[in-house]
Amino acid sequence: MIEDFTTTPIGQDQSGNDVYLKDIWPTNQEVTETVQGAVDRDMFEARYAHVYKGDEHWQKISVEGSDTYQWRAGSTYVANPPYFEGMTMTPAPVADILGAKPLAILGDSITTDHISPAGSIKADSPAGKWLMEHQVSKADFNSYGARRGHHDVMMRGTFANIRIKNEMVPGIEGGMSRYGAEVMPIYDAAMRHKADGTPLVVIAGKEYGTGSSRDWAAKGTNLLGVRAVIVESFERIHRSNLVGMGVLPLQFLEGQSRETLGLTGDDQFTITGVADLKPRQTVTVNVTRADGSTFSFDTLCRIDTANEVEYYMNGGILHYVLRKLAA
Repeated sequence: MIEDFTTTPIGQDQSGNDVYLKDIWPTNQEVTETVQGAVDRDMFEARYAHVYKGDEHWQKISVEGSDTYQWRAGSTYVANPPYFEGMTMTPAPVADILGAKPLAILGDSITTDHISPAGSIKADSPAGKWLMEHQVSKADFNSYGARRGHHDVMMRGTFANIRIKNEMVPGIEGGMSRYGAEVMPIYDAAMRHKADGTPLVVIAGKEYGTGSSRDWAAKGTNLLGVRAVIVESFERIHRSNLVGMGVLPLQFLEGQSRETLGLTGDDQFTITGVADLKPRQTVTVNVTRADGSTFSFDTLCRIDTANEVEYYMNGGILHYVLRKLAA
């Protein structure tokens, strides 16, 4: 029950008279006098003089002095990501995307949480299996959000949302795809294609990448080997993040979609004109059907600015910045 303390007594005194909160509440002056009499400069100096030493647990952590971070082998929380493996000072020429296979064909309003969930990790998921292989019990899985410093967990969690629906595997909900006719988790299919040297594309509908900005939605897409994302429309920040990770964002022209073009998981995609990209230029996608027939359709390249073209030609903004610093 809610009471009004300005009109309702909080009790009675020894004589039976009503006592109100205002009768016992200290004045600002009384509070100030009490603080000044109990707190002094020496207390703060004693408490904070060695604040950066940490407590006994912090002091027991074994560290070695270094100008760079010493990655601890075996950590399941933090690892050196592979973004710069094989990187050279001069970017390799950007080439057309040849013979790509679809990793996922998705509908409208695919959010960044569909692409890179932050919640719990299922034991039978690729990320859960990886953690158990590294002696992490299910009770200690934590979440994707807590393990976002480890690419081996996060790339296994990309497109692993339990509510995502990949049209390549109709009737199945969750992060599944196909490798040929074999149904398997999206991560496993991506690694099979990677072993074959096959680039990948993701196809979707309207408002791809909606929701909160989540860098791993673009990072994970890149690490799975996805070279291009072809959709009806992008959320603006996710589009920019894809460019920043070296993934080509393409938009169907007005009136076209995965449905009107009849795109399927058995199609093969070759994207030409990539080597000489200009902002918002037309890019042609050539499709080869399973029966050998072919057709093509044009898309709008959603690399929108000259700066973004430069990021993409460098393999992403991380490579661009590192090369600038090294130079």
